[in-house]
Amino acid sequence: MSTPLNPFKQALREGRPQIGLWLMLASPYATEICASCGFDWLLIDSEHAPNDVPMLLGALQASAAYAPHPVTRVAEGSALLIKQHLDLGAQTILVPMVDTAAQAAQMVQAMRYPPQGIRGVGAGSARASRWSSVPNYLQNANDAACLLVQAETATAIGNLDAITNTEGVDGVFFGPSDLAASLGHLGNAAHPEVQKVIEQSIRTVRDAGKAPGILTPDESLAKRYLDMGALFVSVGIDVALLVNSARGLAKRFKQPA
Repeated sequence: MSTPLNPFKQALREGRPQIGLWLMLASPYATEICASCGFDWLLIDSEHAPNDVPMLLGALQASAAYAPHPVTRVAEGSALLIKQHLDLGAQTILVPMVDTAAQAAQMVQAMRYPPQGIRGVGAGSARASRWSSVPNYLQNANDAACLLVQAETATAIGNLDAITNTEGVDGVFFGPSDLAASLGHLGNAAHPEVQKVIEQSIRTVRDAGKAPGILTPDESLAKRYLDMGALFVSVGIDVALLVNSARGLAKRFKQPA
C-alpha cells in the first residue's frame, strides 16, 4: 500500500473542471448516498453544519468506497482543526474566511509536515496512514495535500493577488453569500456588483495558474461560472435537495381542491 494520490489536486492542476455537491446533513448514511451519485467531489462541511470530528470520520469512511473525492471544510482557519482533518484521512481541505496572504501562508504551514510546515507528527497511529501500514506516508503526505482557501470578503478580494500567489495554495473558493454581505448586499448574491467581482476574481485566479471554485445551486449560473474558468464548482447542497423535493411533494398533494 502506498500513499494515496490526490486525484482532485491533479485534476485542478491539469485544468479539468470538477463538479461537486455540498454536504450539510451531517449523516454518514446520507454521505454514502450522495457519494454514489456520480459527482467528482463532495464537500463535507464543518463550518455551517453540525459535523464534529467523530461525525467527520464517519463521513470519510462512508465515502471511501466511492469515486468522488472528499473535501472537508474546517470550522475556522485553525492549525489544530486542520491537523485533525488530515489525520482522519482528508487530503483536501477548504479553509473559510482567509483575508490576507499572511493567513494563507499560515494555512499552508498547517497542511505540511516540517520542515515545510508545522503539522504535528501523529498520523502513524491514525487513519491517514492506515495505522502505519502506508510506507513513506510522512515523506509523501505533503505532496498529496491540497489547500483551498475561501475569499469571501471585500478585504480578501483586495488581497486576492497576494493570496492566490501564496506558494502552497492550490485553489481559491469564492463564497457568494458572505461576499455579497461584505460588499453591502446581504442576501443578494445575484447583485450585479457581486457578480462582477466574482467574474473578475475567477479570471485573476486562473491567470495566476491556480484553481478558482464556487458554490451555486443555480444550474445556469453554475454553467456560467464554468464557462468563465471556474475549475471546482459545487452545483447543489444536500439539505436544499431534500427540502425542495419534500416541500414540492407535500405541496402537490396538499393543494386546495
